[in-house]
Amino acid sequence: MRTRASLLVGRDDELRTVEQALHAARSGTAGAVFLVGEGGIGKSRLAAAAADLGFAADMSILRGRGSSVGPMVPFRSLAEALMSLLRAGDTVDIEALGPYRPVLARLIPDWGPPPPGEASASLVVLAEAVLRLAALVGRGRGCLMIFDDLQDADAETLAVVEYLVDNLDRQPTMLLGTVRTEPCPALDLVRSAAQRRSATLIELNRLADDEVRRLAGACLGGAAAAVPEQVAEHLCAHTGGIPLLVEELLSGMLSSGLLVAEADGWRVTGKVQTTVSTTLARSVAGRLAKLGAPGRELLSVAAVLGRRFPLAVVQTATGLGDRELLSYLHAELTTQLVAPDEEISGWYAFQHPLIAEALQTLLHPAERSRLTRQVADAVEQCYPGLPGEWCQIAASLRLTSGDRSSAGRLFAEAGRRALAQGAANSAVTLLDKATGLLTQDDDAQDCADAFATLLYALAEAGQVERAVAAAGELDRISGVLDRRARAKLHTRLAWAAAVAGHSADGLAQVETARRLLGPDAADEDVAPVDAVAAHLMLDVAGPGQVRTAESLARRAAAVAEAAPLPVVACQAWQLLGALSRGRDPDEATACLERARELAVRHGLRLEEIHALIRLGNDDALRDGNVDRLEQVRLEASQVGAVTTRYQAEASLALYAILRGDFAEAEALLDQVLAVTTRLKLLETTRYALLLRAIIGAHRGRRREMDAALAELRRWAGDLAQLTPRVHGLARAWCALLEENRPRAIEELSLALAAEERSPSIYQLTGRYGLHLLLRVLNGEADHAEYVAVTSAPVSRLRWDRQFALFAKAVLAGRAGRPAEAVEAVAEAERVGAPYATGRHMGLRLISEAAVADNWGTPVEWLRTAEEHFHTVEVTAVASACRALMRRAGAPVAQRRRGVQEIPSALRTIGVTVREFEILRLLIERLGNREIAERLHLSPRTVEKHVASLIAKTGQRDRIALSEFGSMALSA
Repeated sequence: MRTRASLLVGRDDELRTVEQALHAARSGTAGAVFLVGEGGIGKSRLAAAAADLGFAADMSILRGRGSSVGPMVPFRSLAEALMSLLRAGDTVDIEALGPYRPVLARLIPDWGPPPPGEASASLVVLAEAVLRLAALVGRGRGCLMIFDDLQDADAETLAVVEYLVDNLDRQPTMLLGTVRTEPCPALDLVRSAAQRRSATLIELNRLADDEVRRLAGACLGGAAAAVPEQVAEHLCAHTGGIPLLVEELLSGMLSSGLLVAEADGWRVTGKVQTTVSTTLARSVAGRLAKLGAPGRELLSVAAVLGRRFPLAVVQTATGLGDRELLSYLHAELTTQLVAPDEEISGWYAFQHPLIAEALQTLLHPAERSRLTRQVADAVEQCYPGLPGEWCQIAASLRLTSGDRSSAGRLFAEAGRRALAQGAANSAVTLLDKATGLLTQDDDAQDCADAFATLLYALAEAGQVERAVAAAGELDRISGVLDRRARAKLHTRLAWAAAVAGHSADGLAQVETARRLLGPDAADEDVAPVDAVAAHLMLDVAGPGQVRTAESLARRAAAVAEAAPLPVVACQAWQLLGALSRGRDPDEATACLERARELAVRHGLRLEEIHALIRLGNDDALRDGNVDRLEQVRLEASQVGAVTTRYQAEASLALYAILRGDFAEAEALLDQVLAVTTRLKLLETTRYALLLRAIIGAHRGRRREMDAALAELRRWAGDLAQLTPRVHGLARAWCALLEENRPRAIEELSLALAAEERSPSIYQLTGRYGLHLLLRVLNGEADHAEYVAVTSAPVSRLRWDRQFALFAKAVLAGRAGRPAEAVEAVAEAERVGAPYATGRHMGLRLISEAAVADNWGTPVEWLRTAEEHFHTVEVTAVASACRALMRRAGAPVAQRRRGVQEIPSALRTIGVTVREFEILRLLIERLGNREIAERLHLSPRTVEKHVASLIAKTGQRDRIALSEFGSMALSA
């Protein structure tokens, strides 16, 4: 007789809310819904109903469940949800995931190898990958993600769920989670999400008496009226309105013969007696008694494993043969308690978690200890090496059986694995447990190793302060960990502090590591310390920090290559590339090529990509060539180096700004910031915000520049490394485009002063280009200063070199060498060809000097510059160009409606809108009177315009002019 209702009772409003959310998901504007309630209240049943609705609507469905066995297994629920998608046979275009495909390979091995090294370490990047996968599989049909029993989910899965909740609002994905109303991180997450209106919270209440009657009727296959009144009253009085207890009480009545079916309905054969506190336990115990000792042992072993269990382990632990095992599992009494697992072949599951809990409460302590020891042995026999979650399960079983040492070692191993998988928070939980179980007397080395790994995990989890504080406890295991091993731990803590932006803490850890190593330490032990110290020195304000950092990095690179310590060597050479670029770009390139060569030789793919990005920046700075940056952007996507890809795109945005391609730059930055702000990638976010300010500056839009800089200050705080570019590449340019040259010079002076106070690893701050040009124009710099500035190797960077060449032209023209000046201008235009704003600003600036000193073709340069700045709507500079042309006695074209229709070649020589209208009619071979009639002008006016056109174009007569016009229009 069925004792589970075939329909949902008392959940009409809740189901309606779920249906609305599913409809929103299919429409592309979904969100999260959480079902909250006590055990047995019907959360999983409502989630199953949602899954049925989603399946009927042809939605993609991903479903995972938390595990209640032992400590939480990293990514258990998440991995199960993703694998369920593949088991359902859904086709996924994994290539469409771009750089996120390798990231998901951490959880879906079929999708290829996971990304190398730290490329896979970011939990938030993994969360973004899951978000994108859900969007992909839900495209055009909607996606439903279900996470059952979130109270048993690990910290990493909860972090992913929280990220999804906050970012699902604009894609076709609904997230449905179930959580028990017991204090736990999952419940805190759910209530917080509901409070900030990122999710809908549905609290499932107990059923009212009429609903209990309806549920009982559904369980018995009829209406509420079919339930005997005595039974109905008892259910209402003793189940508290909890659906699971209603079903269990009815099941007990049926199995005991207290409730029997007759031709005219149901009959009660005796007195109904049960209290709610013992209902489930008595029901389960009664069924166990009827199964006999082997059946009882089978289900007790299964309960020790949790709600879900593999038959192989149960069979090994009980010693039952195949036939006997299956006969017990398929017995009618057993099927009311357990059923085949819907997700994994060879596994079974209890019908409800409370059934497994009830079974465990029936075990005496001695029996429980015996069974857990048997199950632990069976697990180790069935799963050699304890892969995946089995290491933690075995650890929990050993602890329950009383074997603290074995449990501690297994928890430590599980912690190490979790850390390697990128689940740092779970690793901390597991290693905390391990260090609490292992004693220094009996397990000294194991305890020391676990504690050392715990420090690494704390650092990776961002708990830097706790890691630093915990490092002080190293003294208590000093007899096991030698000074060299302890120094290595402090070096790792220094890296963690550097990543977190805690420079002072990082330097303190460096000093501790050096003190432990002592003055006679081996070079290979000191090299990693030098490498992290070099990186930390860049965050220390002062004029000598770059020099100190370079010295440390060179020492680390030399030792690390010889040791060999390839990762340290790559990191050191990459830093040297950044540090030496401000002195000599060729030296910087050589350093980066060295880093790349080492990475390739040792198979360090991620370090190779880091080097390639820096080499791509070298190409762009030296020659304006972004091909290598584009290539490494693609390679970063292919290996799943998500953060590296966004670094490449931010760099590409800078060079798009310098080219004057503001639309491309904005598109890149919008794409970068949309993700990096969500992923909290601080370094890339800060750089992208700086670039957004530079876009505003290079368009002459001060308000946009100031808004971006204000946002940058909110993210960056101390702008020491970025300050030179803020003044030199943003504020100074905005002032120039406002025709405020004194302010531009002031901003450039501030940029140079900031570099003097605290040298930056960033270039293009104006020192070797724009600042020199403005000083020459003001008569503040002579040829000697020009030679001094341009003799520096770093002055060869292409953006700066165009301005230096313009400065050379001004100096030559002022010295009476016009041919040399014109040649320098031509060279500046060639060098500045990729940079629209820079090149045209240079022409506008030097034209004043050319007019004053009577050299070159300043009117032609001014027309070119005016045309550009008019087109990009920088009116101040366009007006200044027109004013200078008038002062030079040149005709100035009026800016009237229709000017954009004039071909560029004609606009450049000053053809006006009216003249262009007349030229088009000349091409049709019309005479002056016919043209005058067409344009409502006098023939005399047309004659004057034709004469002007002949003069401007240099043609001999009307026929030649019409032929010239025809060619100009067809060009």
